Amino acid sequence: MDEGSGGDSHIRLANVTDALSLSEVRFKIDGETEFLDRVQGEDHLGEKDFKHLIQSDKLNPVNLFLVAELEEEIVGFSRCEGHSLLRKKHQVEFGVAVLKRHWGCGIGKALLKESVRWADHNGILKMTLQVVASTEKAIHLYKQQGFEIEGVLKKDKYLSDGLFYDTVLMGRLKKDECEI
Repeated sequence: MDEGSGGDSHIRLANVTDALSLSEVRFKIDGETEFLDRVQGEDHLGEKDFKHLIQSDKLNPVNLFLVAELEEEIVGFSRCEGHSLLRKKHQVEFGVAVLKRHWGCGIGKALLKESVRWADHNGILKMTLQVVASTEKAIHLYKQQGFEIEGVLKKDKYLSDGLFYDTVLMGRLKKDECEI
């Protein structure tokens, strides 16, 4: 895997020595944004959980776990999770999270670009993701990388402001490979 960059950050594969940092970063990110499915502390993954996840992803050729480092500190991560079912083995679901103080610095974009590059070079024909409809910058970024809106889940998320928000379903097909 080629190593990429986002601003001054360094994108690389996650390894088990990252587990504690990833647990702490994920917990912090969950408290900084409502754009993810969890509230802070909900569905918590500890160091042991991340070690297991990273080890299992390394053994699964349709999974990819990346971290973004800045000055040797993990500031974000992304993951592509594939399927073992024959009818879905051609696709992965993408997710990304970056510490709020690093939003707008190109880190999420770098993680996304490296994930797209990996998918295109590893026989993945489709990438999917979900994003809260009000996050227009994220939707624009995904569209720049070839994702298209495939659907909307109405009133899918209930956020702390007491309002319901739609979730946009997006997908990206590998060009010239997939006629669906």
